[in-house]
Amino acid sequence: MFGGYGIYHNGVMFGLVADNTLYLKANEVTAQYFHSKGRGQFEYEKGETKVKMSYHLAPEEVLKKLGEAKLWAERAYEAALRIKARKRK
Repeated sequence: MFGGYGIYHNGVMFGLVADNTLYLKANEVTAQYFHSKGRGQFEYEKGETKVKMSYHLAPEEVLKKLGEAKLWAERAYEAALRIKARKRK
């Protein structure tokens, strides 16, 4: 996937690793946090167009503290579930 790896739980993708960088799924609630901390979106080039996806650079504390990693994994998974439910409607 985009030269990287998808991170799944119960068949739902909530994170990805590309170029040794961790990105987490975000929705309208959590994306505000990522933007406020300057954590950019994952993007790739499709032809001459840059495509931004709803995955953002993981907060630095995720890689330093197990509790933060668990918290953000749960947030990303919940965001992925909400987005998936919205698409079903």
